[in-house]
Amino acid sequence: RRLEPYDPLWFEEPVPPENEAAMAQVARATSIPIASGERLSPKYEFGRSLSPRAASILQMNLGRVGGLLESKKIAAMAEVHYCQIAPHVYCGLVVAAASVQSALCSTNFLIQEGILDWGGFHAELLKKPINWEAGYVIPSTEPGLGIELDERVAQAHPYCDVALHLEVVPDPVS
Repeated sequence: RRLEPYDPLWFEEPVPPENEAAMAQVARATSIPIASGERLSPKYEFGRSLSPRAASILQMNLGRVGGLLESKKIAAMAEVHYCQIAPHVYCGLVVAAASVQSALCSTNFLIQEGILDWGGFHAELLKKPINWEAGYVIPSTEPGLGIELDERVAQAHPYCDVALHLEVVPDPVS
């Protein structure tokens, strides 16, 4: 409650997202909206957060939930529970572009998460960068997701590691 006077946009996953009952308990004890979902995958996990009113902002990541169609299903489930969406992006610019398109056709869209302005190497992977103005993503008018990969840049920088950072490891604390 000490944070409430500062009016934060949300309180992200105050408890692990799989503990919907505890998250709902936190949600009932504060006026700060609870956000969750960037670690969830199927729509059923999101549904379990909606029923007890554990989260009022869902942060699905299109790269984890199964793409555009599944993200639209999650957004629709959120809408009927009067919840907003704030798509989360960590998978790169293809997922970012898909998130922007999904957000554009979701009436309960709140904000698009991203890392700065998706510049640097990620921007080099695109023939034309995603357009930003004053902190806002400007939707592309190009067909499809509105981006075109520069395959020469991608081929010049192949992924050479073995594991991805989201894989379960035997000893996560070491």
